Amino acid sequence: MFRSRYSSKRDSIWGFYILMLYTTPLSCLANFSQAKELIYKIKEGLPKGTFIGAIGVDLRLDFTVEAPFLFSLTQKKVSEQYVNINNTTGELYTSAAEIDRETLCPYSSEEQGCFLSLDVFVLPQQYFQLVKVKLLIEDVNDNRPKFPTDEICMSIPENTPINGRFAVELSAFDPDLGIYGVQTYWLVNDFGVFTLDVEENDGGELTPFLIVTDFLDRETQAEYVTDIIAEDGGTPPLLGAATLKIAITDVNDNCPKFTESQINVTLHGNTSKGAQLARLHAFDPDLGANAQISYAYSERVPKNTRSLFHLDKITGGIKLARKLDFVTTTFYKLTVLANGPGCIPAVATVTVYIIKVVTGPPAVIPRYIAPEKDGVVTLKESEPAFSPIAFFTIKNMDKSQKVDCYLEGFGPFRLVPYQQLENEYLLETTETLDYERTQEYELILVANNTQDLIIKTFLKVQVLDENDNAPVFQQSLVEISIEENNSPNTFLTQLQASDPDSESRGEVIYILGGDTPGIFVVDHLTGVLTVATSLDREEKEKYRFIVRAVDQGTPRRESIATVVVTVLDRNDNSPCFINKDFTFFVPENFPGYGEIGVLSVTDPDAGKNGWVALSILNGSDIFMIDTGRGALRAKTSLDREQQGTYQLWIEAADGGMPALSSVTMVTVLLLDVNDNPPVVLFPQSNQSYMLVLPNTTPGTSIAEVYAVDKDTGMNAVIAYSIIKRKGGEPGSFAIDPETGNITLKRELSNRGLYSLLVKVSDHGQPEPLYSTVMVNFFVNETVNNESYIQSLLTRDIDIEVEEKPWYISQMTDGPERYELFPCRPILISLSVACLGLFSLVLILISYICCKRFKKIRKKRSEVEVPLKLKNGSTNFLNRKLRQMSNI
Repeated sequence: MFRSRYSSKRDSIWGFYILMLYTTPLSCLANFSQAKELIYKIKEGLPKGTFIGAIGVDLRLDFTVEAPFLFSLTQKKVSEQYVNINNTTGELYTSAAEIDRETLCPYSSEEQGCFLSLDVFVLPQQYFQLVKVKLLIEDVNDNRPKFPTDEICMSIPENTPINGRFAVELSAFDPDLGIYGVQTYWLVNDFGVFTLDVEENDGGELTPFLIVTDFLDRETQAEYVTDIIAEDGGTPPLLGAATLKIAITDVNDNCPKFTESQINVTLHGNTSKGAQLARLHAFDPDLGANAQISYAYSERVPKNTRSLFHLDKITGGIKLARKLDFVTTTFYKLTVLANGPGCIPAVATVTVYIIKVVTGPPAVIPRYIAPEKDGVVTLKESEPAFSPIAFFTIKNMDKSQKVDCYLEGFGPFRLVPYQQLENEYLLETTETLDYERTQEYELILVANNTQDLIIKTFLKVQVLDENDNAPVFQQSLVEISIEENNSPNTFLTQLQASDPDSESRGEVIYILGGDTPGIFVVDHLTGVLTVATSLDREEKEKYRFIVRAVDQGTPRRESIATVVVTVLDRNDNSPCFINKDFTFFVPENFPGYGEIGVLSVTDPDAGKNGWVALSILNGSDIFMIDTGRGALRAKTSLDREQQGTYQLWIEAADGGMPALSSVTMVTVLLLDVNDNPPVVLFPQSNQSYMLVLPNTTPGTSIAEVYAVDKDTGMNAVIAYSIIKRKGGEPGSFAIDPETGNITLKRELSNRGLYSLLVKVSDHGQPEPLYSTVMVNFFVNETVNNESYIQSLLTRDIDIEVEEKPWYISQMTDGPERYELFPCRPILISLSVACLGLFSLVLILISYICCKRFKKIRKKRSEVEVPLKLKNGSTNFLNRKLRQMSNI
């Protein structure tokens, strides 16, 4: 799209005119009273919003004035259909309605041009102008050539000379102008005997002429059908087509010819009047009047001979016109002419031999059993073998002479003497007749005596058709393959069955069997088989049904064909996991490359489209998967304490092109194994100690052992027990098996260092894991000599107390401990003093043990949440460390 004033000689005139309009400088303060005219050139069919021109700029208006300019179209109903104007700038644009030059200016020529006139007001009043705007609409190649009719018929005589020209009057029309109009014509197939030439008249219209390039012969080919193409001059060119039927009309270029030019006939002197002697046949391949044939005797045939033998001018049949009683001639030669329009007659010769009868006229008298008319016998093809046709009686024969009767001709017939009767003969069939094989037989019954007297009787047998043949399919098994997801009403095949019977008995209709699914449809007349809906192989892969071919005879006969429709697979199904997601529970420390679980995935497609390969989208450095079987494995042993849960995205992709895939999430949960012993957090070492005042009353909590276990569940449930001691009397200390809280049970009379070996054990299976820690107490009012205490802690003194389980220690006031006191005699005296009370104490201990053991087992069963080191535990540990630092 552009504004043009100099593109051609014609446009230059408009450009000069517009240039003259602007030779005087314009002032926005002047009062314009005269009308201005602008011309813009645009192409037809431009989209909405295409820029045409700027009226304000082209008028050289000063847009800096205070009162802004306003532009408006006066003829809004007409103009706004095609253009829009910017009210402030005066710019013209195309509107939503595309400009069609052929609609806007249907009768304008290329020289006249096509203009759209607009009136534009320039406001306000002090700057008012009326601007005449003309839009020159240029033609584009947007129309195809079109013939007035889809089929053009022409007739050409077969004797047309080479280079004969025939105008194709129904030429194509293209509403586009100039080079975009029709430029040439051509034939899709010229058959080697035609070509096209194009002539232009004074008005510039092109007319195609059909030129004959070779000799035509209607008898060889009577019609030619091709397509004539009209092509315009666009780039690329647009084409229009019509069917061109060229009929070759007949001329009299063929003459009649006899099928037999020499015929011999023998007659007996007693032959009856009207007996047919022969029938001549001539053929002319021309049509209509050009093929009409008339038969006549040659001038060489005498008049008396013509009167004796009658010649039918139309059929060519020769009959005996009168009796031969008084004829003395034994030989006649008949010259017959076949005359055609404008042709030299064809000549045939019929030679008639007359055999005289001495004892009177012998005769062969027929008596027909089968239906007969004018010497033509009709027999149904359903008649069985040896069906009688006629009796023949030979009369007027000398009894002294022997008569020999026989048949001449071909066919399943025989002539036999009837029983013991003399000169009686029966004509009958020897086998069943078949109309589809032979429809007509010509027989001659010959009677010959010893004097060579020959009598011939002509007989024609016509076979009547019956519905004795069922339709026969070309294929009894029709196998069809079609891809699934086909379009509705897709053509499958055309079933073909033939029936050799005649008329309605041979007309075949096609019917689907009762087992046929309703989605299949067959055209009853053409046998075209279609499928009405889209097929899905995954729903059903094979369809098997029968089609019946039924004729229209009475009774109706039919045959069947089996149709097998195989639906071929297309990759239209994505692999599908049997679960939306998978969760596998695996004990930690599971050996590497062990099978964690199997992901089952299905794809209903077949072949490569149904082959599924699995892959891991994330975490492939830790896990691997068998692409075929779907077994998930870990490359290394997994530790629950490092990571307890893994989430993997598994993709299943099939082998189709393009491949389809689906993704599922697999969660691997590690089950805890008791592989971590408890870790003691307080006291921090075996060398630490706590200050206990001598006046501490029994029942006071003096310390607490704190431990954690990284395992979970029962593997992380911790029990505390004192298994050894150093210093103090037995039962001086007790530890809570659940909390690790150490309580003073008896007063400490001696000052010094006391040590307890505490066992921290979990409840893991099959065997608990444990740790030990030494808990040291320094009994004194103050700590005066730190180095002394450290020397006591580092002194290696064996504690000879047997290890006991934590629950045994709980059943007593304190675990049995053996201390090595400095004063051995005092220990011995105390032991002797207690020996008397041992029996009583033993009973009391047994009672207390049973009661507390039941209480401990009940608490242990209530433990469900694993012990973890949380913020509160950390605060407790820090508090303990501060207490030790204060000590």
